[in-house]
Parts: sequence; structure tokens; C-alpha cells
Amino acid sequence: MGLTRFSVPPLHGVTRELAAVAMGRELPDLVVTGARILSTYTERFHGGREVWVKCGRIAAVKPAGACRPPKGSRVRFFDAGGGIVAPGLVDPHIHIESSMMTACAYAEPALLNGTTTIFCDSHEIGNVCDTRGIEWMLEDARRAPLSIFLTVPSTVPATGPRFETSGGDLTPAKIGRIFDRWPEAVALGEKMDFVQVAMGDRRSHSILAQALRRGRPVSGHIYGREFVAAAAASGVSDTHEAIDREIADDFLECGFWVFLRGGPPTTPWNSLPLAVKAVTELGASPKRVCICTDDRDADDLFLFGLDWVARSAVKAGLRPATAWSLGSLHPATRFGMDGEICGLAPARRADMVLLNDALEPQCTWLGGELVVKYGRVTPALERALSRRYRYPRAAYETVKLPRRPVLVPELPGGPVEANVIRTALHQIILFHDRLSLRPRPGEKWPELLARHRLCFVTVVERHGRSGSVAHGLLRDFGLRDGAVGSSVGHDAHNVILAGRSESDMRRALSEIRRMRGGVCVVRAGKVAARVALPVAGLISDKRASVVAAETTRLKRAWKAAGCTLPYMGFNLIPLSVIPEIRITDKGLVTVPGMRIVPLFEGA
Repeated sequence: MGLTRFSVPPLHGVTRELAAVAMGRELPDLVVTGARILSTYTERFHGGREVWVKCGRIAAVKPAGACRPPKGSRVRFFDAGGGIVAPGLVDPHIHIESSMMTACAYAEPALLNGTTTIFCDSHEIGNVCDTRGIEWMLEDARRAPLSIFLTVPSTVPATGPRFETSGGDLTPAKIGRIFDRWPEAVALGEKMDFVQVAMGDRRSHSILAQALRRGRPVSGHIYGREFVAAAAASGVSDTHEAIDREIADDFLECGFWVFLRGGPPTTPWNSLPLAVKAVTELGASPKRVCICTDDRDADDLFLFGLDWVARSAVKAGLRPATAWSLGSLHPATRFGMDGEICGLAPARRADMVLLNDALEPQCTWLGGELVVKYGRVTPALERALSRRYRYPRAAYETVKLPRRPVLVPELPGGPVEANVIRTALHQIILFHDRLSLRPRPGEKWPELLARHRLCFVTVVERHGRSGSVAHGLLRDFGLRDGAVGSSVGHDAHNVILAGRSESDMRRALSEIRRMRGGVCVVRAGKVAARVALPVAGLISDKRASVVAAETTRLKRAWKAAGCTLPYMGFNLIPLSVIPEIRITDKGLVTVPGMRIVPLFEGA
């Protein structure tokens, strides 16, 4: 955590003070009294307790009413009114850039939801701006009123120059330097090229070695049960990609920490209900299970934070104390920080949350400071949020598009077999269809697209390197008219467009150029909604509530256009590490075979 007013002194400097308070020789700074305590260590609730805080850390948990300071003392009291006091939540896997906010802005909704520590993988900005982008994000994180740690991006670019054009290239040497320079870098981020890892790719294993030789844990990203053992054998020890109970069980048996990813039910990020069945149905112990959010946009972060995921785990069959432990003690233990955060025990940071009986956060303390009081940001937090990090000018100059790219393919002159990307509602996987296209005499693209439930999908290189453009066809996306576009095309973050006509797609591309990055919906030749993301073409520099309101309007316009895949799912269409077929600026890529295939065959 950075040097904010909510920083807490290191434990070795305050042990005498903490011991003195615990023994009653000195008074605490803060007492939260009249509480029921949620113990993550024993997974029990204890009534009639109070928490004594000194120097931003917990000194002791005592019976309620035990602290009776003399008149004139400066001890602050907070009456919990019989509510539940629990440790702040710890999110073990998130991408700040997916929220489309800066780290400073991200802190506000996180704290409102009771999250006090996050482990972020900044591979999005790394893919655009290389090491300097990650360091900008780290400086941003140091200013944020939140405990933020980095899992160093491990797969930039995700699949290498043969399959995509990226703005960054994080070599093993660069990754080693980030570990050595930044104490916040505590683990290696998700190793997305799981096929290359399993097949023994030298670069992939050299990157793994940078973390392993420093004793840092390695995060994973694995699709397919056949890859689980090879990933574990390569040193990967956690994953957030358990999509059902069977693969979750495989991961646990191979010694992985499994992060159950809970997301809004209408998005591809809600695998928790199926994966948790490894515990609730197959009888696996939850001792190496955590919960995480992974990706949240600004709107969903306010509504579906890690607290919502914990409540979802309860609905899925876990006991409340166990579910909360999956979001606090377990992630902290995974990263070796259970002596510092995650529990209401002496010496731990006083990162605490007051909950109601439904496990809904009411108040949040960060290092013993009240930052959220009954759902409202306190003046102390408001001041901290107003002093956010300012990204340098270079961060605003990353969208470098070709002057006038061709955005749609030529109409086939005769029968062809088309390699088509088919979407499925709420699915992160895209399906590879081989579709026979037989244009009728005089038929144009609009008629052919309508007849087969298709629209165009195009990726335009935006890093000012090759100027490459790739064309594809998207099936069952549901777009009725107009176009949509985004500079958040995971993970290389080239611009992705979908539309029914080149003119509308060109209008969307023009708007993205004008905004210096962003997401937009075009209807009838006009921009119906937009979110400007000028920082690396990924992030807004506005306050969280403003970005959330813009995102809400975008979602409404997106739905009105008929799109069946949410815009965050749309942004994953170029992510060529998830089955079965993707499109990057280099063309259509099949996964996991990693083969580039033409749009049309047999012409």
C-alpha cells in the first residue's frame, strides 16, 4: 500500500505498544464495541465483543464494555449496535483496467463493498505500454486509499507476434526487474499461454522461472482438464478458470488454490455456482478455495463487489462464516499475508467491515480509520480520493490507427465455406462454425448477413506498428443495425468492431480515434452512447461514480442495439487463449490448436 494517510506502521515497530494495550497498560486509539465477531480462524460468530485498535492494528478482542477509559482520554468509540464485525475482504485476482477506472478511483467502490485489499494483474496496460504502463499503474496504486499488490503480468503478449500485434513485450528479464524493483510485486500473474506451458515453450518456462527462483507464487489460467497436471508440474499454483465442479476438483487434487469467480449472472464471469459443487457435492475441503471478482466494469463494481460474491457462495451452499473466510483469510493465506491481514486477531491491520445479518457491508475501516459510514464515503476518504495520481501525457497517446482501413471483407464471388465465430449467451467460450455461404445472383452483404444471422467483426491494429486489419463474421450476436466498437480488445487491445455496414463501423472507429480510446454504440450513423477511455485506451480519468453512470448508459444502448453478448464479453472476442475460435489483427485463430485459418475456404 502506498504512502496515504491510511498507511499502517510495520508490525516490528509497534509490538511494544500493541502488547501494552492488550495487557491494559495503555489505552487503545479506537474501540469498536457492541459487536458480534466473525472469526475467520475458527469460522464462528462470537457475541458481545469489542475490538481494540492501536496504531492502525488490532491489539485485542475483548468482551464488550471492557474498555473503560478515564475522563478526558482520547479513545474513540464506535457502537456497532449488535452488528457483525468482520475482517475486510481480500480479492485475490482482479484487473483494475477492466473497471475502466484508475486505481485511485477503484478504491471508492471497493471500500463501499467492504474490500480493503486487492491483488491486481495489470497485464492490460502492460499489453499497451509495456513496463512503463505497469509502473504507472503501480504509482497510481501507491496513491490509492486501498491496499493494492501486483501479480506481475506474465503473458504479454498473450500468444506472441505470430498471432497478434501488441504494444508491449514483457520478456523474462523485464519481469525479473519488476520483481526486484517494486515490493508490491508479490506473485506472477495469470499464465495465460497454458498450451505453450504444457508443450514446454522455452520463453514461457523462462518467465515461470523468474518467479519460482524468487520464491514467488505463480497464478494460472487453464482451460481443459488435460492441461491441469502439466500446469501444476510447471509451478502454477492457483487458477480462477474453474468453470465446473469436475475441473475444480482436478485443480484441488493437483494442489491448486481455486479462486471461485463470481460475477453478475448475465455475464461470462459467473462460474462460482458450478465450480463450488466440488465442495458442496463432491466433498472437497474448502481450505484451498477462495472467491474473486476477476473483471468488473465500473457499474457492476458498485453492484456486484466481492461482498456480493461471498453472499452468492452462501446461496450456493456454504456456511456464512466459511463464505466470508473464502474472501478474506484464504486469499491472504494464499499470498503468505495471513499474519498481516484477513482476521480480527492481535497484530493484524485494523481493516474491518461492519455487516448486517445478510452480510451486507454498512461501514468500513482501513487501518483503523473509518472510510465508509453506513454506505457513505467519509470526509477522510473523500480527501484521499481527491488526491489521485495523474497519468503522464504519453499514457494519453496510445491509440495510433491506420488512416483509412478496409473494415469489411469482399463479398465472395461464389460458394465458400466460412469459418464463423458463434456467440452463446453468457458464455466466455466462442464456438467455431463452418458455414456454407452461397450468395444468390445480385445478392449483397446486407441480405446475406441477415439470411445467416451474421454481422461483420473486424480487428484493427492500434499500436502504430503494422496497421494490420482482420475480417471475420460473427453469428448470433444479435446486432440489428448500426455498429459497436471498443479499444479494449483483450489482451493486445487492438480495436474491435462489429456492425452490419462498413459506414457504421467507420463511424464507430472515428469516435474511438476522437476519444483517444473507448467504447461506443452507433445507431443510424450517430453515436448513441460512449465511454471515453483516454488513458492507454483502457481507462477513464474520471471519478468512479461518473464512469459508472456512463457505463450504465452504454449498457442500455448496447442492449437496445440487440447485442446478446455483453460488451465486456464482446471485448474478449480477440482473446486467443480461450476456445474455440478468436479473431486478432492477424486473422482468425483456433484454440487450443493455435492455428490461423482463413475467413473463406474453397472460393
